[in-house]
Amino acid sequence: MDPRGTMVLRLLVCVTVVLVSDAASQKSEAYFNRTAFLPCQFVNSQNKSLAELVLFWQDQETLVLYELYLGKEKLDNVNAKYLGRTSFDQKSWTLQLHNVRIQDKGLYQCYIHHKGPTGLILLHKMSSELSVLANFSEPEIVPVSNISRNSGINLTCLSRQGYPKPKKMYFALKSQNSTIHYSSNMQISEDNVTKLYSVSVHLSVPFPSGAGNVTIFCVLELEPKKTQLLSLPFFADPKDPIPVKKDQRFWIAIAFSIVIAVIAVIAIHKRRKKQRPDISHKGETTKAEKEESEQVEESPGYATLLKENKHSCT
Repeated sequence: MDPRGTMVLRLLVCVTVVLVSDAASQKSEAYFNRTAFLPCQFVNSQNKSLAELVLFWQDQETLVLYELYLGKEKLDNVNAKYLGRTSFDQKSWTLQLHNVRIQDKGLYQCYIHHKGPTGLILLHKMSSELSVLANFSEPEIVPVSNISRNSGINLTCLSRQGYPKPKKMYFALKSQNSTIHYSSNMQISEDNVTKLYSVSVHLSVPFPSGAGNVTIFCVLELEPKKTQLLSLPFFADPKDPIPVKKDQRFWIAIAFSIVIAVIAVIAIHKRRKKQRPDISHKGETTKAEKEESEQVEESPGYATLLKENKHSCT
């Protein structure tokens, strides 16, 4: 073939691909781990039966998701990552893609051919662009340290397992007199398997001067719907320390009980130590009194002494 002809053929192929890729496509959305609907919107004006048609869907990498060949599902050409994940709705000419992953986002095309005596004739084709969403968890405010007028406000806000990347994350501090927004660099991490994002921001500011109690919210702004997720209100009182968690209360109670027990043991020991000399002295006194009593009982009486003295005088 003439090199010029080959070049022209390549240009025609490129133009065809560009025209197909630039053609208007229907946009659809699906949530992570749920079902996506890939439409074909075929108007069967000639009432062709499925036994006469060849249908298939392919992704932007030309990998086949599903094929219906003359009324029967054909798995030979289906890519391994789509096996067991699709089902075809004959009434709406829609392909359902189950257990959607983040990696499934992109452009899909459906083709419908009629198989006649002369071969396959293209009757219809359609493109659809799939975007995948995953709901972030409710933002959670976590105190890093106690809040006081001296130490200020030191907090972290977390939100997990969402897609796509959020637009912004910030704190809103509401007092009686004003509302102040604080934003900082949003830290983003991506799960290697699911490709979902987790985000966090940190707040470290002085306690608002002249303010009493302050109510704090964490706000997550999402794309592409431009919605917001709010955390539960966090109440900061500079007079009171931040409440400790339940597990911390348990260990504090144990430590307090141990201290009380030790103090009680020491007090009892000191009391016994003070009582020991009194008991010893009392014992000695009792013993002396007992010996004196025995001596009195053993010595002769006064009447006996007088009798003996009279007898000696005679």
